[in-house]
Amino acid sequence: MLLGDGSPTRHLQLLTGYEVEVKLIAMEVEGEPINDAPREVKELVNPLLRRQVWLTCNSQTLAWAESWWNHKEAKLHLQNKSQPIWKSLTQGRSELFREVDGLALVNSPWLEDEFENKGPFWSRHYRFFRQEKELTVIREVFNPALESWLGYAPREINKIKD
Repeated sequence: MLLGDGSPTRHLQLLTGYEVEVKLIAMEVEGEPINDAPREVKELVNPLLRRQVWLTCNSQTLAWAESWWNHKEAKLHLQNKSQPIWKSLTQGRSELFREVDGLALVNSPWLEDEFENKGPFWSRHYRFFRQEKELTVIREVFNPALESWLGYAPREINKIKD
């Protein structure tokens, strides 16, 4: 899940056997990226649009995601706000390239509330490219409930070996 270049929404659907529902939290133009945004967000052309969603299967929240887009590109690619990004970007069958830029463990009370699990939570961020140009930066945080399908994943820094 963390290092794969496939669609996380497709993986969630295959794991659970349920369609992924995208619950839009916010989608708005953002002046400067938030302080903890991945550094790759600075490579996108302003003005930026930031989108935040919950990904659920059978009413269980399995991930939180946010993405940053150039406002013009967002208008072009995010017309259906409740559709997973992967579906939006691949409708025309044009070539996309995904590059995972970072992994992290995240602690957050509001994620603990929504996931109904204690943190820290595995997170990743990556970019989509089209024709060698950055299209979007996406960050995802995964619910440990996924371990019931994928197996145990240690969530303590001192247990992770290089």
